[in-house]
Amino acid sequence: MTTKKSATSKHTPDAAAVSPAPAAADRERLLHGTHHDPHSVLGAHPVTGGVAFRVLRPYALAVTVVTGELRVALHDDGDGFFSGLLPLRAVPEYRLLVEYEGTVLDTEDPYRFLPTLGELDLHLIGEGRHEQLWRALGAHVTAQQGVPGTRFAVWAPNARGVRVTGGFNFWDGTGFPMRSLGSSGVWELFVPGIGEGEAYKFEITRPDGSRTLRADPLARRTEAPPATASIVYASHHTWADGQWLVHRADTPVHEAPFSVYEVHLPSWRPGLTYRELAEQLPAYVKELGFTHVELMPVAEHPFGGSWGYQVTGFYAPTARLGGPDDFKHLVDRLHQAGIGVLMDWVPAHFPRDDWALAEFDGRPLYEHHDPLRAAHPDWGTLEFDFGRREVRNFLVANAVYWCEEFHIDGLRVDAVASMLYLDYSREPGQWTPNEHGGRENLDAVAFLQEMNATVYRRCPGVVTIAEESTAWDGVTRPTHHKGPSGFGGLGFGLKWNMGWMHDSLQYMAHEPVHRKYHHHDMTFSMVYAYSENYVLPISHDEVVHGKQALVSKMPGDWWQRRADHRAYLGFMWAHPGKQLLFMGQEFAQGAEWSEAHGPDWWLLDPSYGAAADHRGVRDLVRDLNALYRATPALWQRDTDPAGFQWIAGDAADDNVFAFLRLDADGNPLLAISHLSPVVRHDYRLGVPEDVPAWHEALSTDAVRYGGSGVTNPDVVKPEPRAWHGRPASIRLTLPPLATVWLRPA
Repeated sequence: MTTKKSATSKHTPDAAAVSPAPAAADRERLLHGTHHDPHSVLGAHPVTGGVAFRVLRPYALAVTVVTGELRVALHDDGDGFFSGLLPLRAVPEYRLLVEYEGTVLDTEDPYRFLPTLGELDLHLIGEGRHEQLWRALGAHVTAQQGVPGTRFAVWAPNARGVRVTGGFNFWDGTGFPMRSLGSSGVWELFVPGIGEGEAYKFEITRPDGSRTLRADPLARRTEAPPATASIVYASHHTWADGQWLVHRADTPVHEAPFSVYEVHLPSWRPGLTYRELAEQLPAYVKELGFTHVELMPVAEHPFGGSWGYQVTGFYAPTARLGGPDDFKHLVDRLHQAGIGVLMDWVPAHFPRDDWALAEFDGRPLYEHHDPLRAAHPDWGTLEFDFGRREVRNFLVANAVYWCEEFHIDGLRVDAVASMLYLDYSREPGQWTPNEHGGRENLDAVAFLQEMNATVYRRCPGVVTIAEESTAWDGVTRPTHHKGPSGFGGLGFGLKWNMGWMHDSLQYMAHEPVHRKYHHHDMTFSMVYAYSENYVLPISHDEVVHGKQALVSKMPGDWWQRRADHRAYLGFMWAHPGKQLLFMGQEFAQGAEWSEAHGPDWWLLDPSYGAAADHRGVRDLVRDLNALYRATPALWQRDTDPAGFQWIAGDAADDNVFAFLRLDADGNPLLAISHLSPVVRHDYRLGVPEDVPAWHEALSTDAVRYGGSGVTNPDVVKPEPRAWHGRPASIRLTLPPLATVWLRPA
């Protein structure tokens, strides 16, 4: 007995060793998902008497620690907790053998690794200035201390706890609590042994103790809807568009040809994947001569009928058509074909799905805390809180992300007007004025200015385009520009000219006999044409929901409708501003667009009796683009009043509009649109005296386009007879319902 006693007293440190099992409070918080620092409890920790090992693995039958030659079975503490005290001087490298029914998992312990985000990342996130936020937050395949795995990080400042859950843990996140990284609001966990392709979500414990399962706001890949999980992604695409990027910024966009084909990818050729589209779309767009495609939103969205305008996955291309690398392949192939890629971007609002951004961590986070400011009155969605720096950072970095990671050449920003005005679609009493008593959303103004400034600084040659339908001053002016509003320019490169679209389509809808009473609808745009840098949009919004396809808006019989359609396109391509045309309108599709079946390609099939009518319109679009690109007068001075001169802007009784476009050297193009169904012979127009002869470069009435074939001589010489205030004039035959372009012979 004495010997035994003396041996015990000789090893007093062992007798005083603490229990390795977690304390009751820690145990309770870990089981309920409310522990902010699980790494302080779980894993291996030096304690009196050695190193304590603590593991939380629900459903495990046994857990064994393996370090070197040492294998020690941990004690089962119940509820998935296992612990043990090893007589070691320091924490070693170790692995875990986790035994389940019928299998043993050999794995690293997530709780033996240091934080994977550094102080600089956390500082920038806290300041709202992390311009590559997607590199810090989200899921990233990486290696820690030589061990491969995936780092998860999410911003959830109101959460009482966050756990990562997925296929790798059978969607039970109990054993994978994340740690809170101080006041940043960021939660982080490195999970060893899992890689790309794993599905995951974040299980968030709200302030009230309830739990919610959320997709990753910065997921770069998602499951295909209706499934909603995020997927760990690592890119393997090798870009081949270096030449395109090198020369993208050679010419400012507003001084370059810019003719856009707007596409809804899922329905352009229904059923095609990104890679299959890459085999067909670039060839088609190149053959028609458009300089750019504009893709309706490609970011992930749960409801296909929203056309992508209700986004839940702001950092993930929709999985309906393939993975992110497949989308990169499509962009790459378009660039290799010499075609720029614009993308609709939707920072104005997001849907209320309970697995996405709405009340993400149990309280308003991405949306405004004021319910009146948060709820969008038109769309049943929520508006972003542009005044919160982390939210603003989320969106600014998102704009940069698409440009840097996917080589997008431009962002068309949706619904800018809804962001700019506090009273947008709201009645009195439903909104609160800003600090100056006005209706302007000062937070949104600051956000748009920051977004534009950041994108232009980081991504040379990229253009931002505003869909903005009001008379807000300085949408496309630099942010330092101080106009009458005093807010400064918003910094966009271009703006959709919604006024031109509305007025010109309203004019064209009238029977020709009545058009003279609405002549100003076609000329008024020139009153403000140089107030902004404009795009002339005939977009998807104009050919859906009872508005009819472009050709079907026109009055008269089928011949007259097609003639009006062609004449209108000729007028549009000659008018100051860039052009945008939605798919299907390039061949005069008569039916409204539907996302369910896309364009009526069968109209171009030679077996269809009227195919020639539609092919003719498509040929016209091809020739318009070819002449447009070859004629600097049509684009070089789009934003310079000296690049435009009216010849006849007041010929209302004749339904005639005639004007000159001039390039930087003064070389002219004369455009005449005659929107009456009669032939006008010997129609006199004043012209510059320094052009000795003109020739007809294009007529939308040409037989090959489906017209009547009324033409002018190959060479039209001016006469020394003053007309329209000019010393010389020419006499032309104006075809019915047609636009004619003349250039110096």
